[in-house]
Amino acid sequence: MGNMLVAFQWGLLFWLAVLAYPAITKSTVPTCAVVLATISVLLAVWTLKHNRLGNFHISTMPKSSGFMVTSGPYRWIRHPMYMSVFLGAAALGCSVASFMGWATWLVLGVVLWTKARIEERLMLEQHENYANYRQHTQRFVPWLW
Repeated sequence: MGNMLVAFQWGLLFWLAVLAYPAITKSTVPTCAVVLATISVLLAVWTLKHNRLGNFHISTMPKSSGFMVTSGPYRWIRHPMYMSVFLGAAALGCSVASFMGWATWLVLGVVLWTKARIEERLMLEQHENYANYRQHTQRFVPWLW
């Protein structure tokens, strides 16, 4: 299931990029897209600073040798990379500004939410402190969700 969700995630991101391509090539990207893309990149960089490459992978299955990270953005949200992807996709959706673009973005949100739920269930099995961590953080948006 996890690999299927990853493939679906990449397919949706590719489709959003295809839809946004005309705006990008014509330099008609709206300001909202630039702001969202900037926030997305900053969140991704901040996340990677605290959860180094090699400690995780794109699949929902936590690495058996991985360690739990609770610093940086993980201090407030459990899935900052998923949030970064979601914000980056929102930037593409903003560039498309059509029903198809926003519908694709929403479907991607469902995929990321599903991946997060699966990953959390597996993290509970692998890390004894995860249940406590989960009680003190939000899934995607600090203090909200």
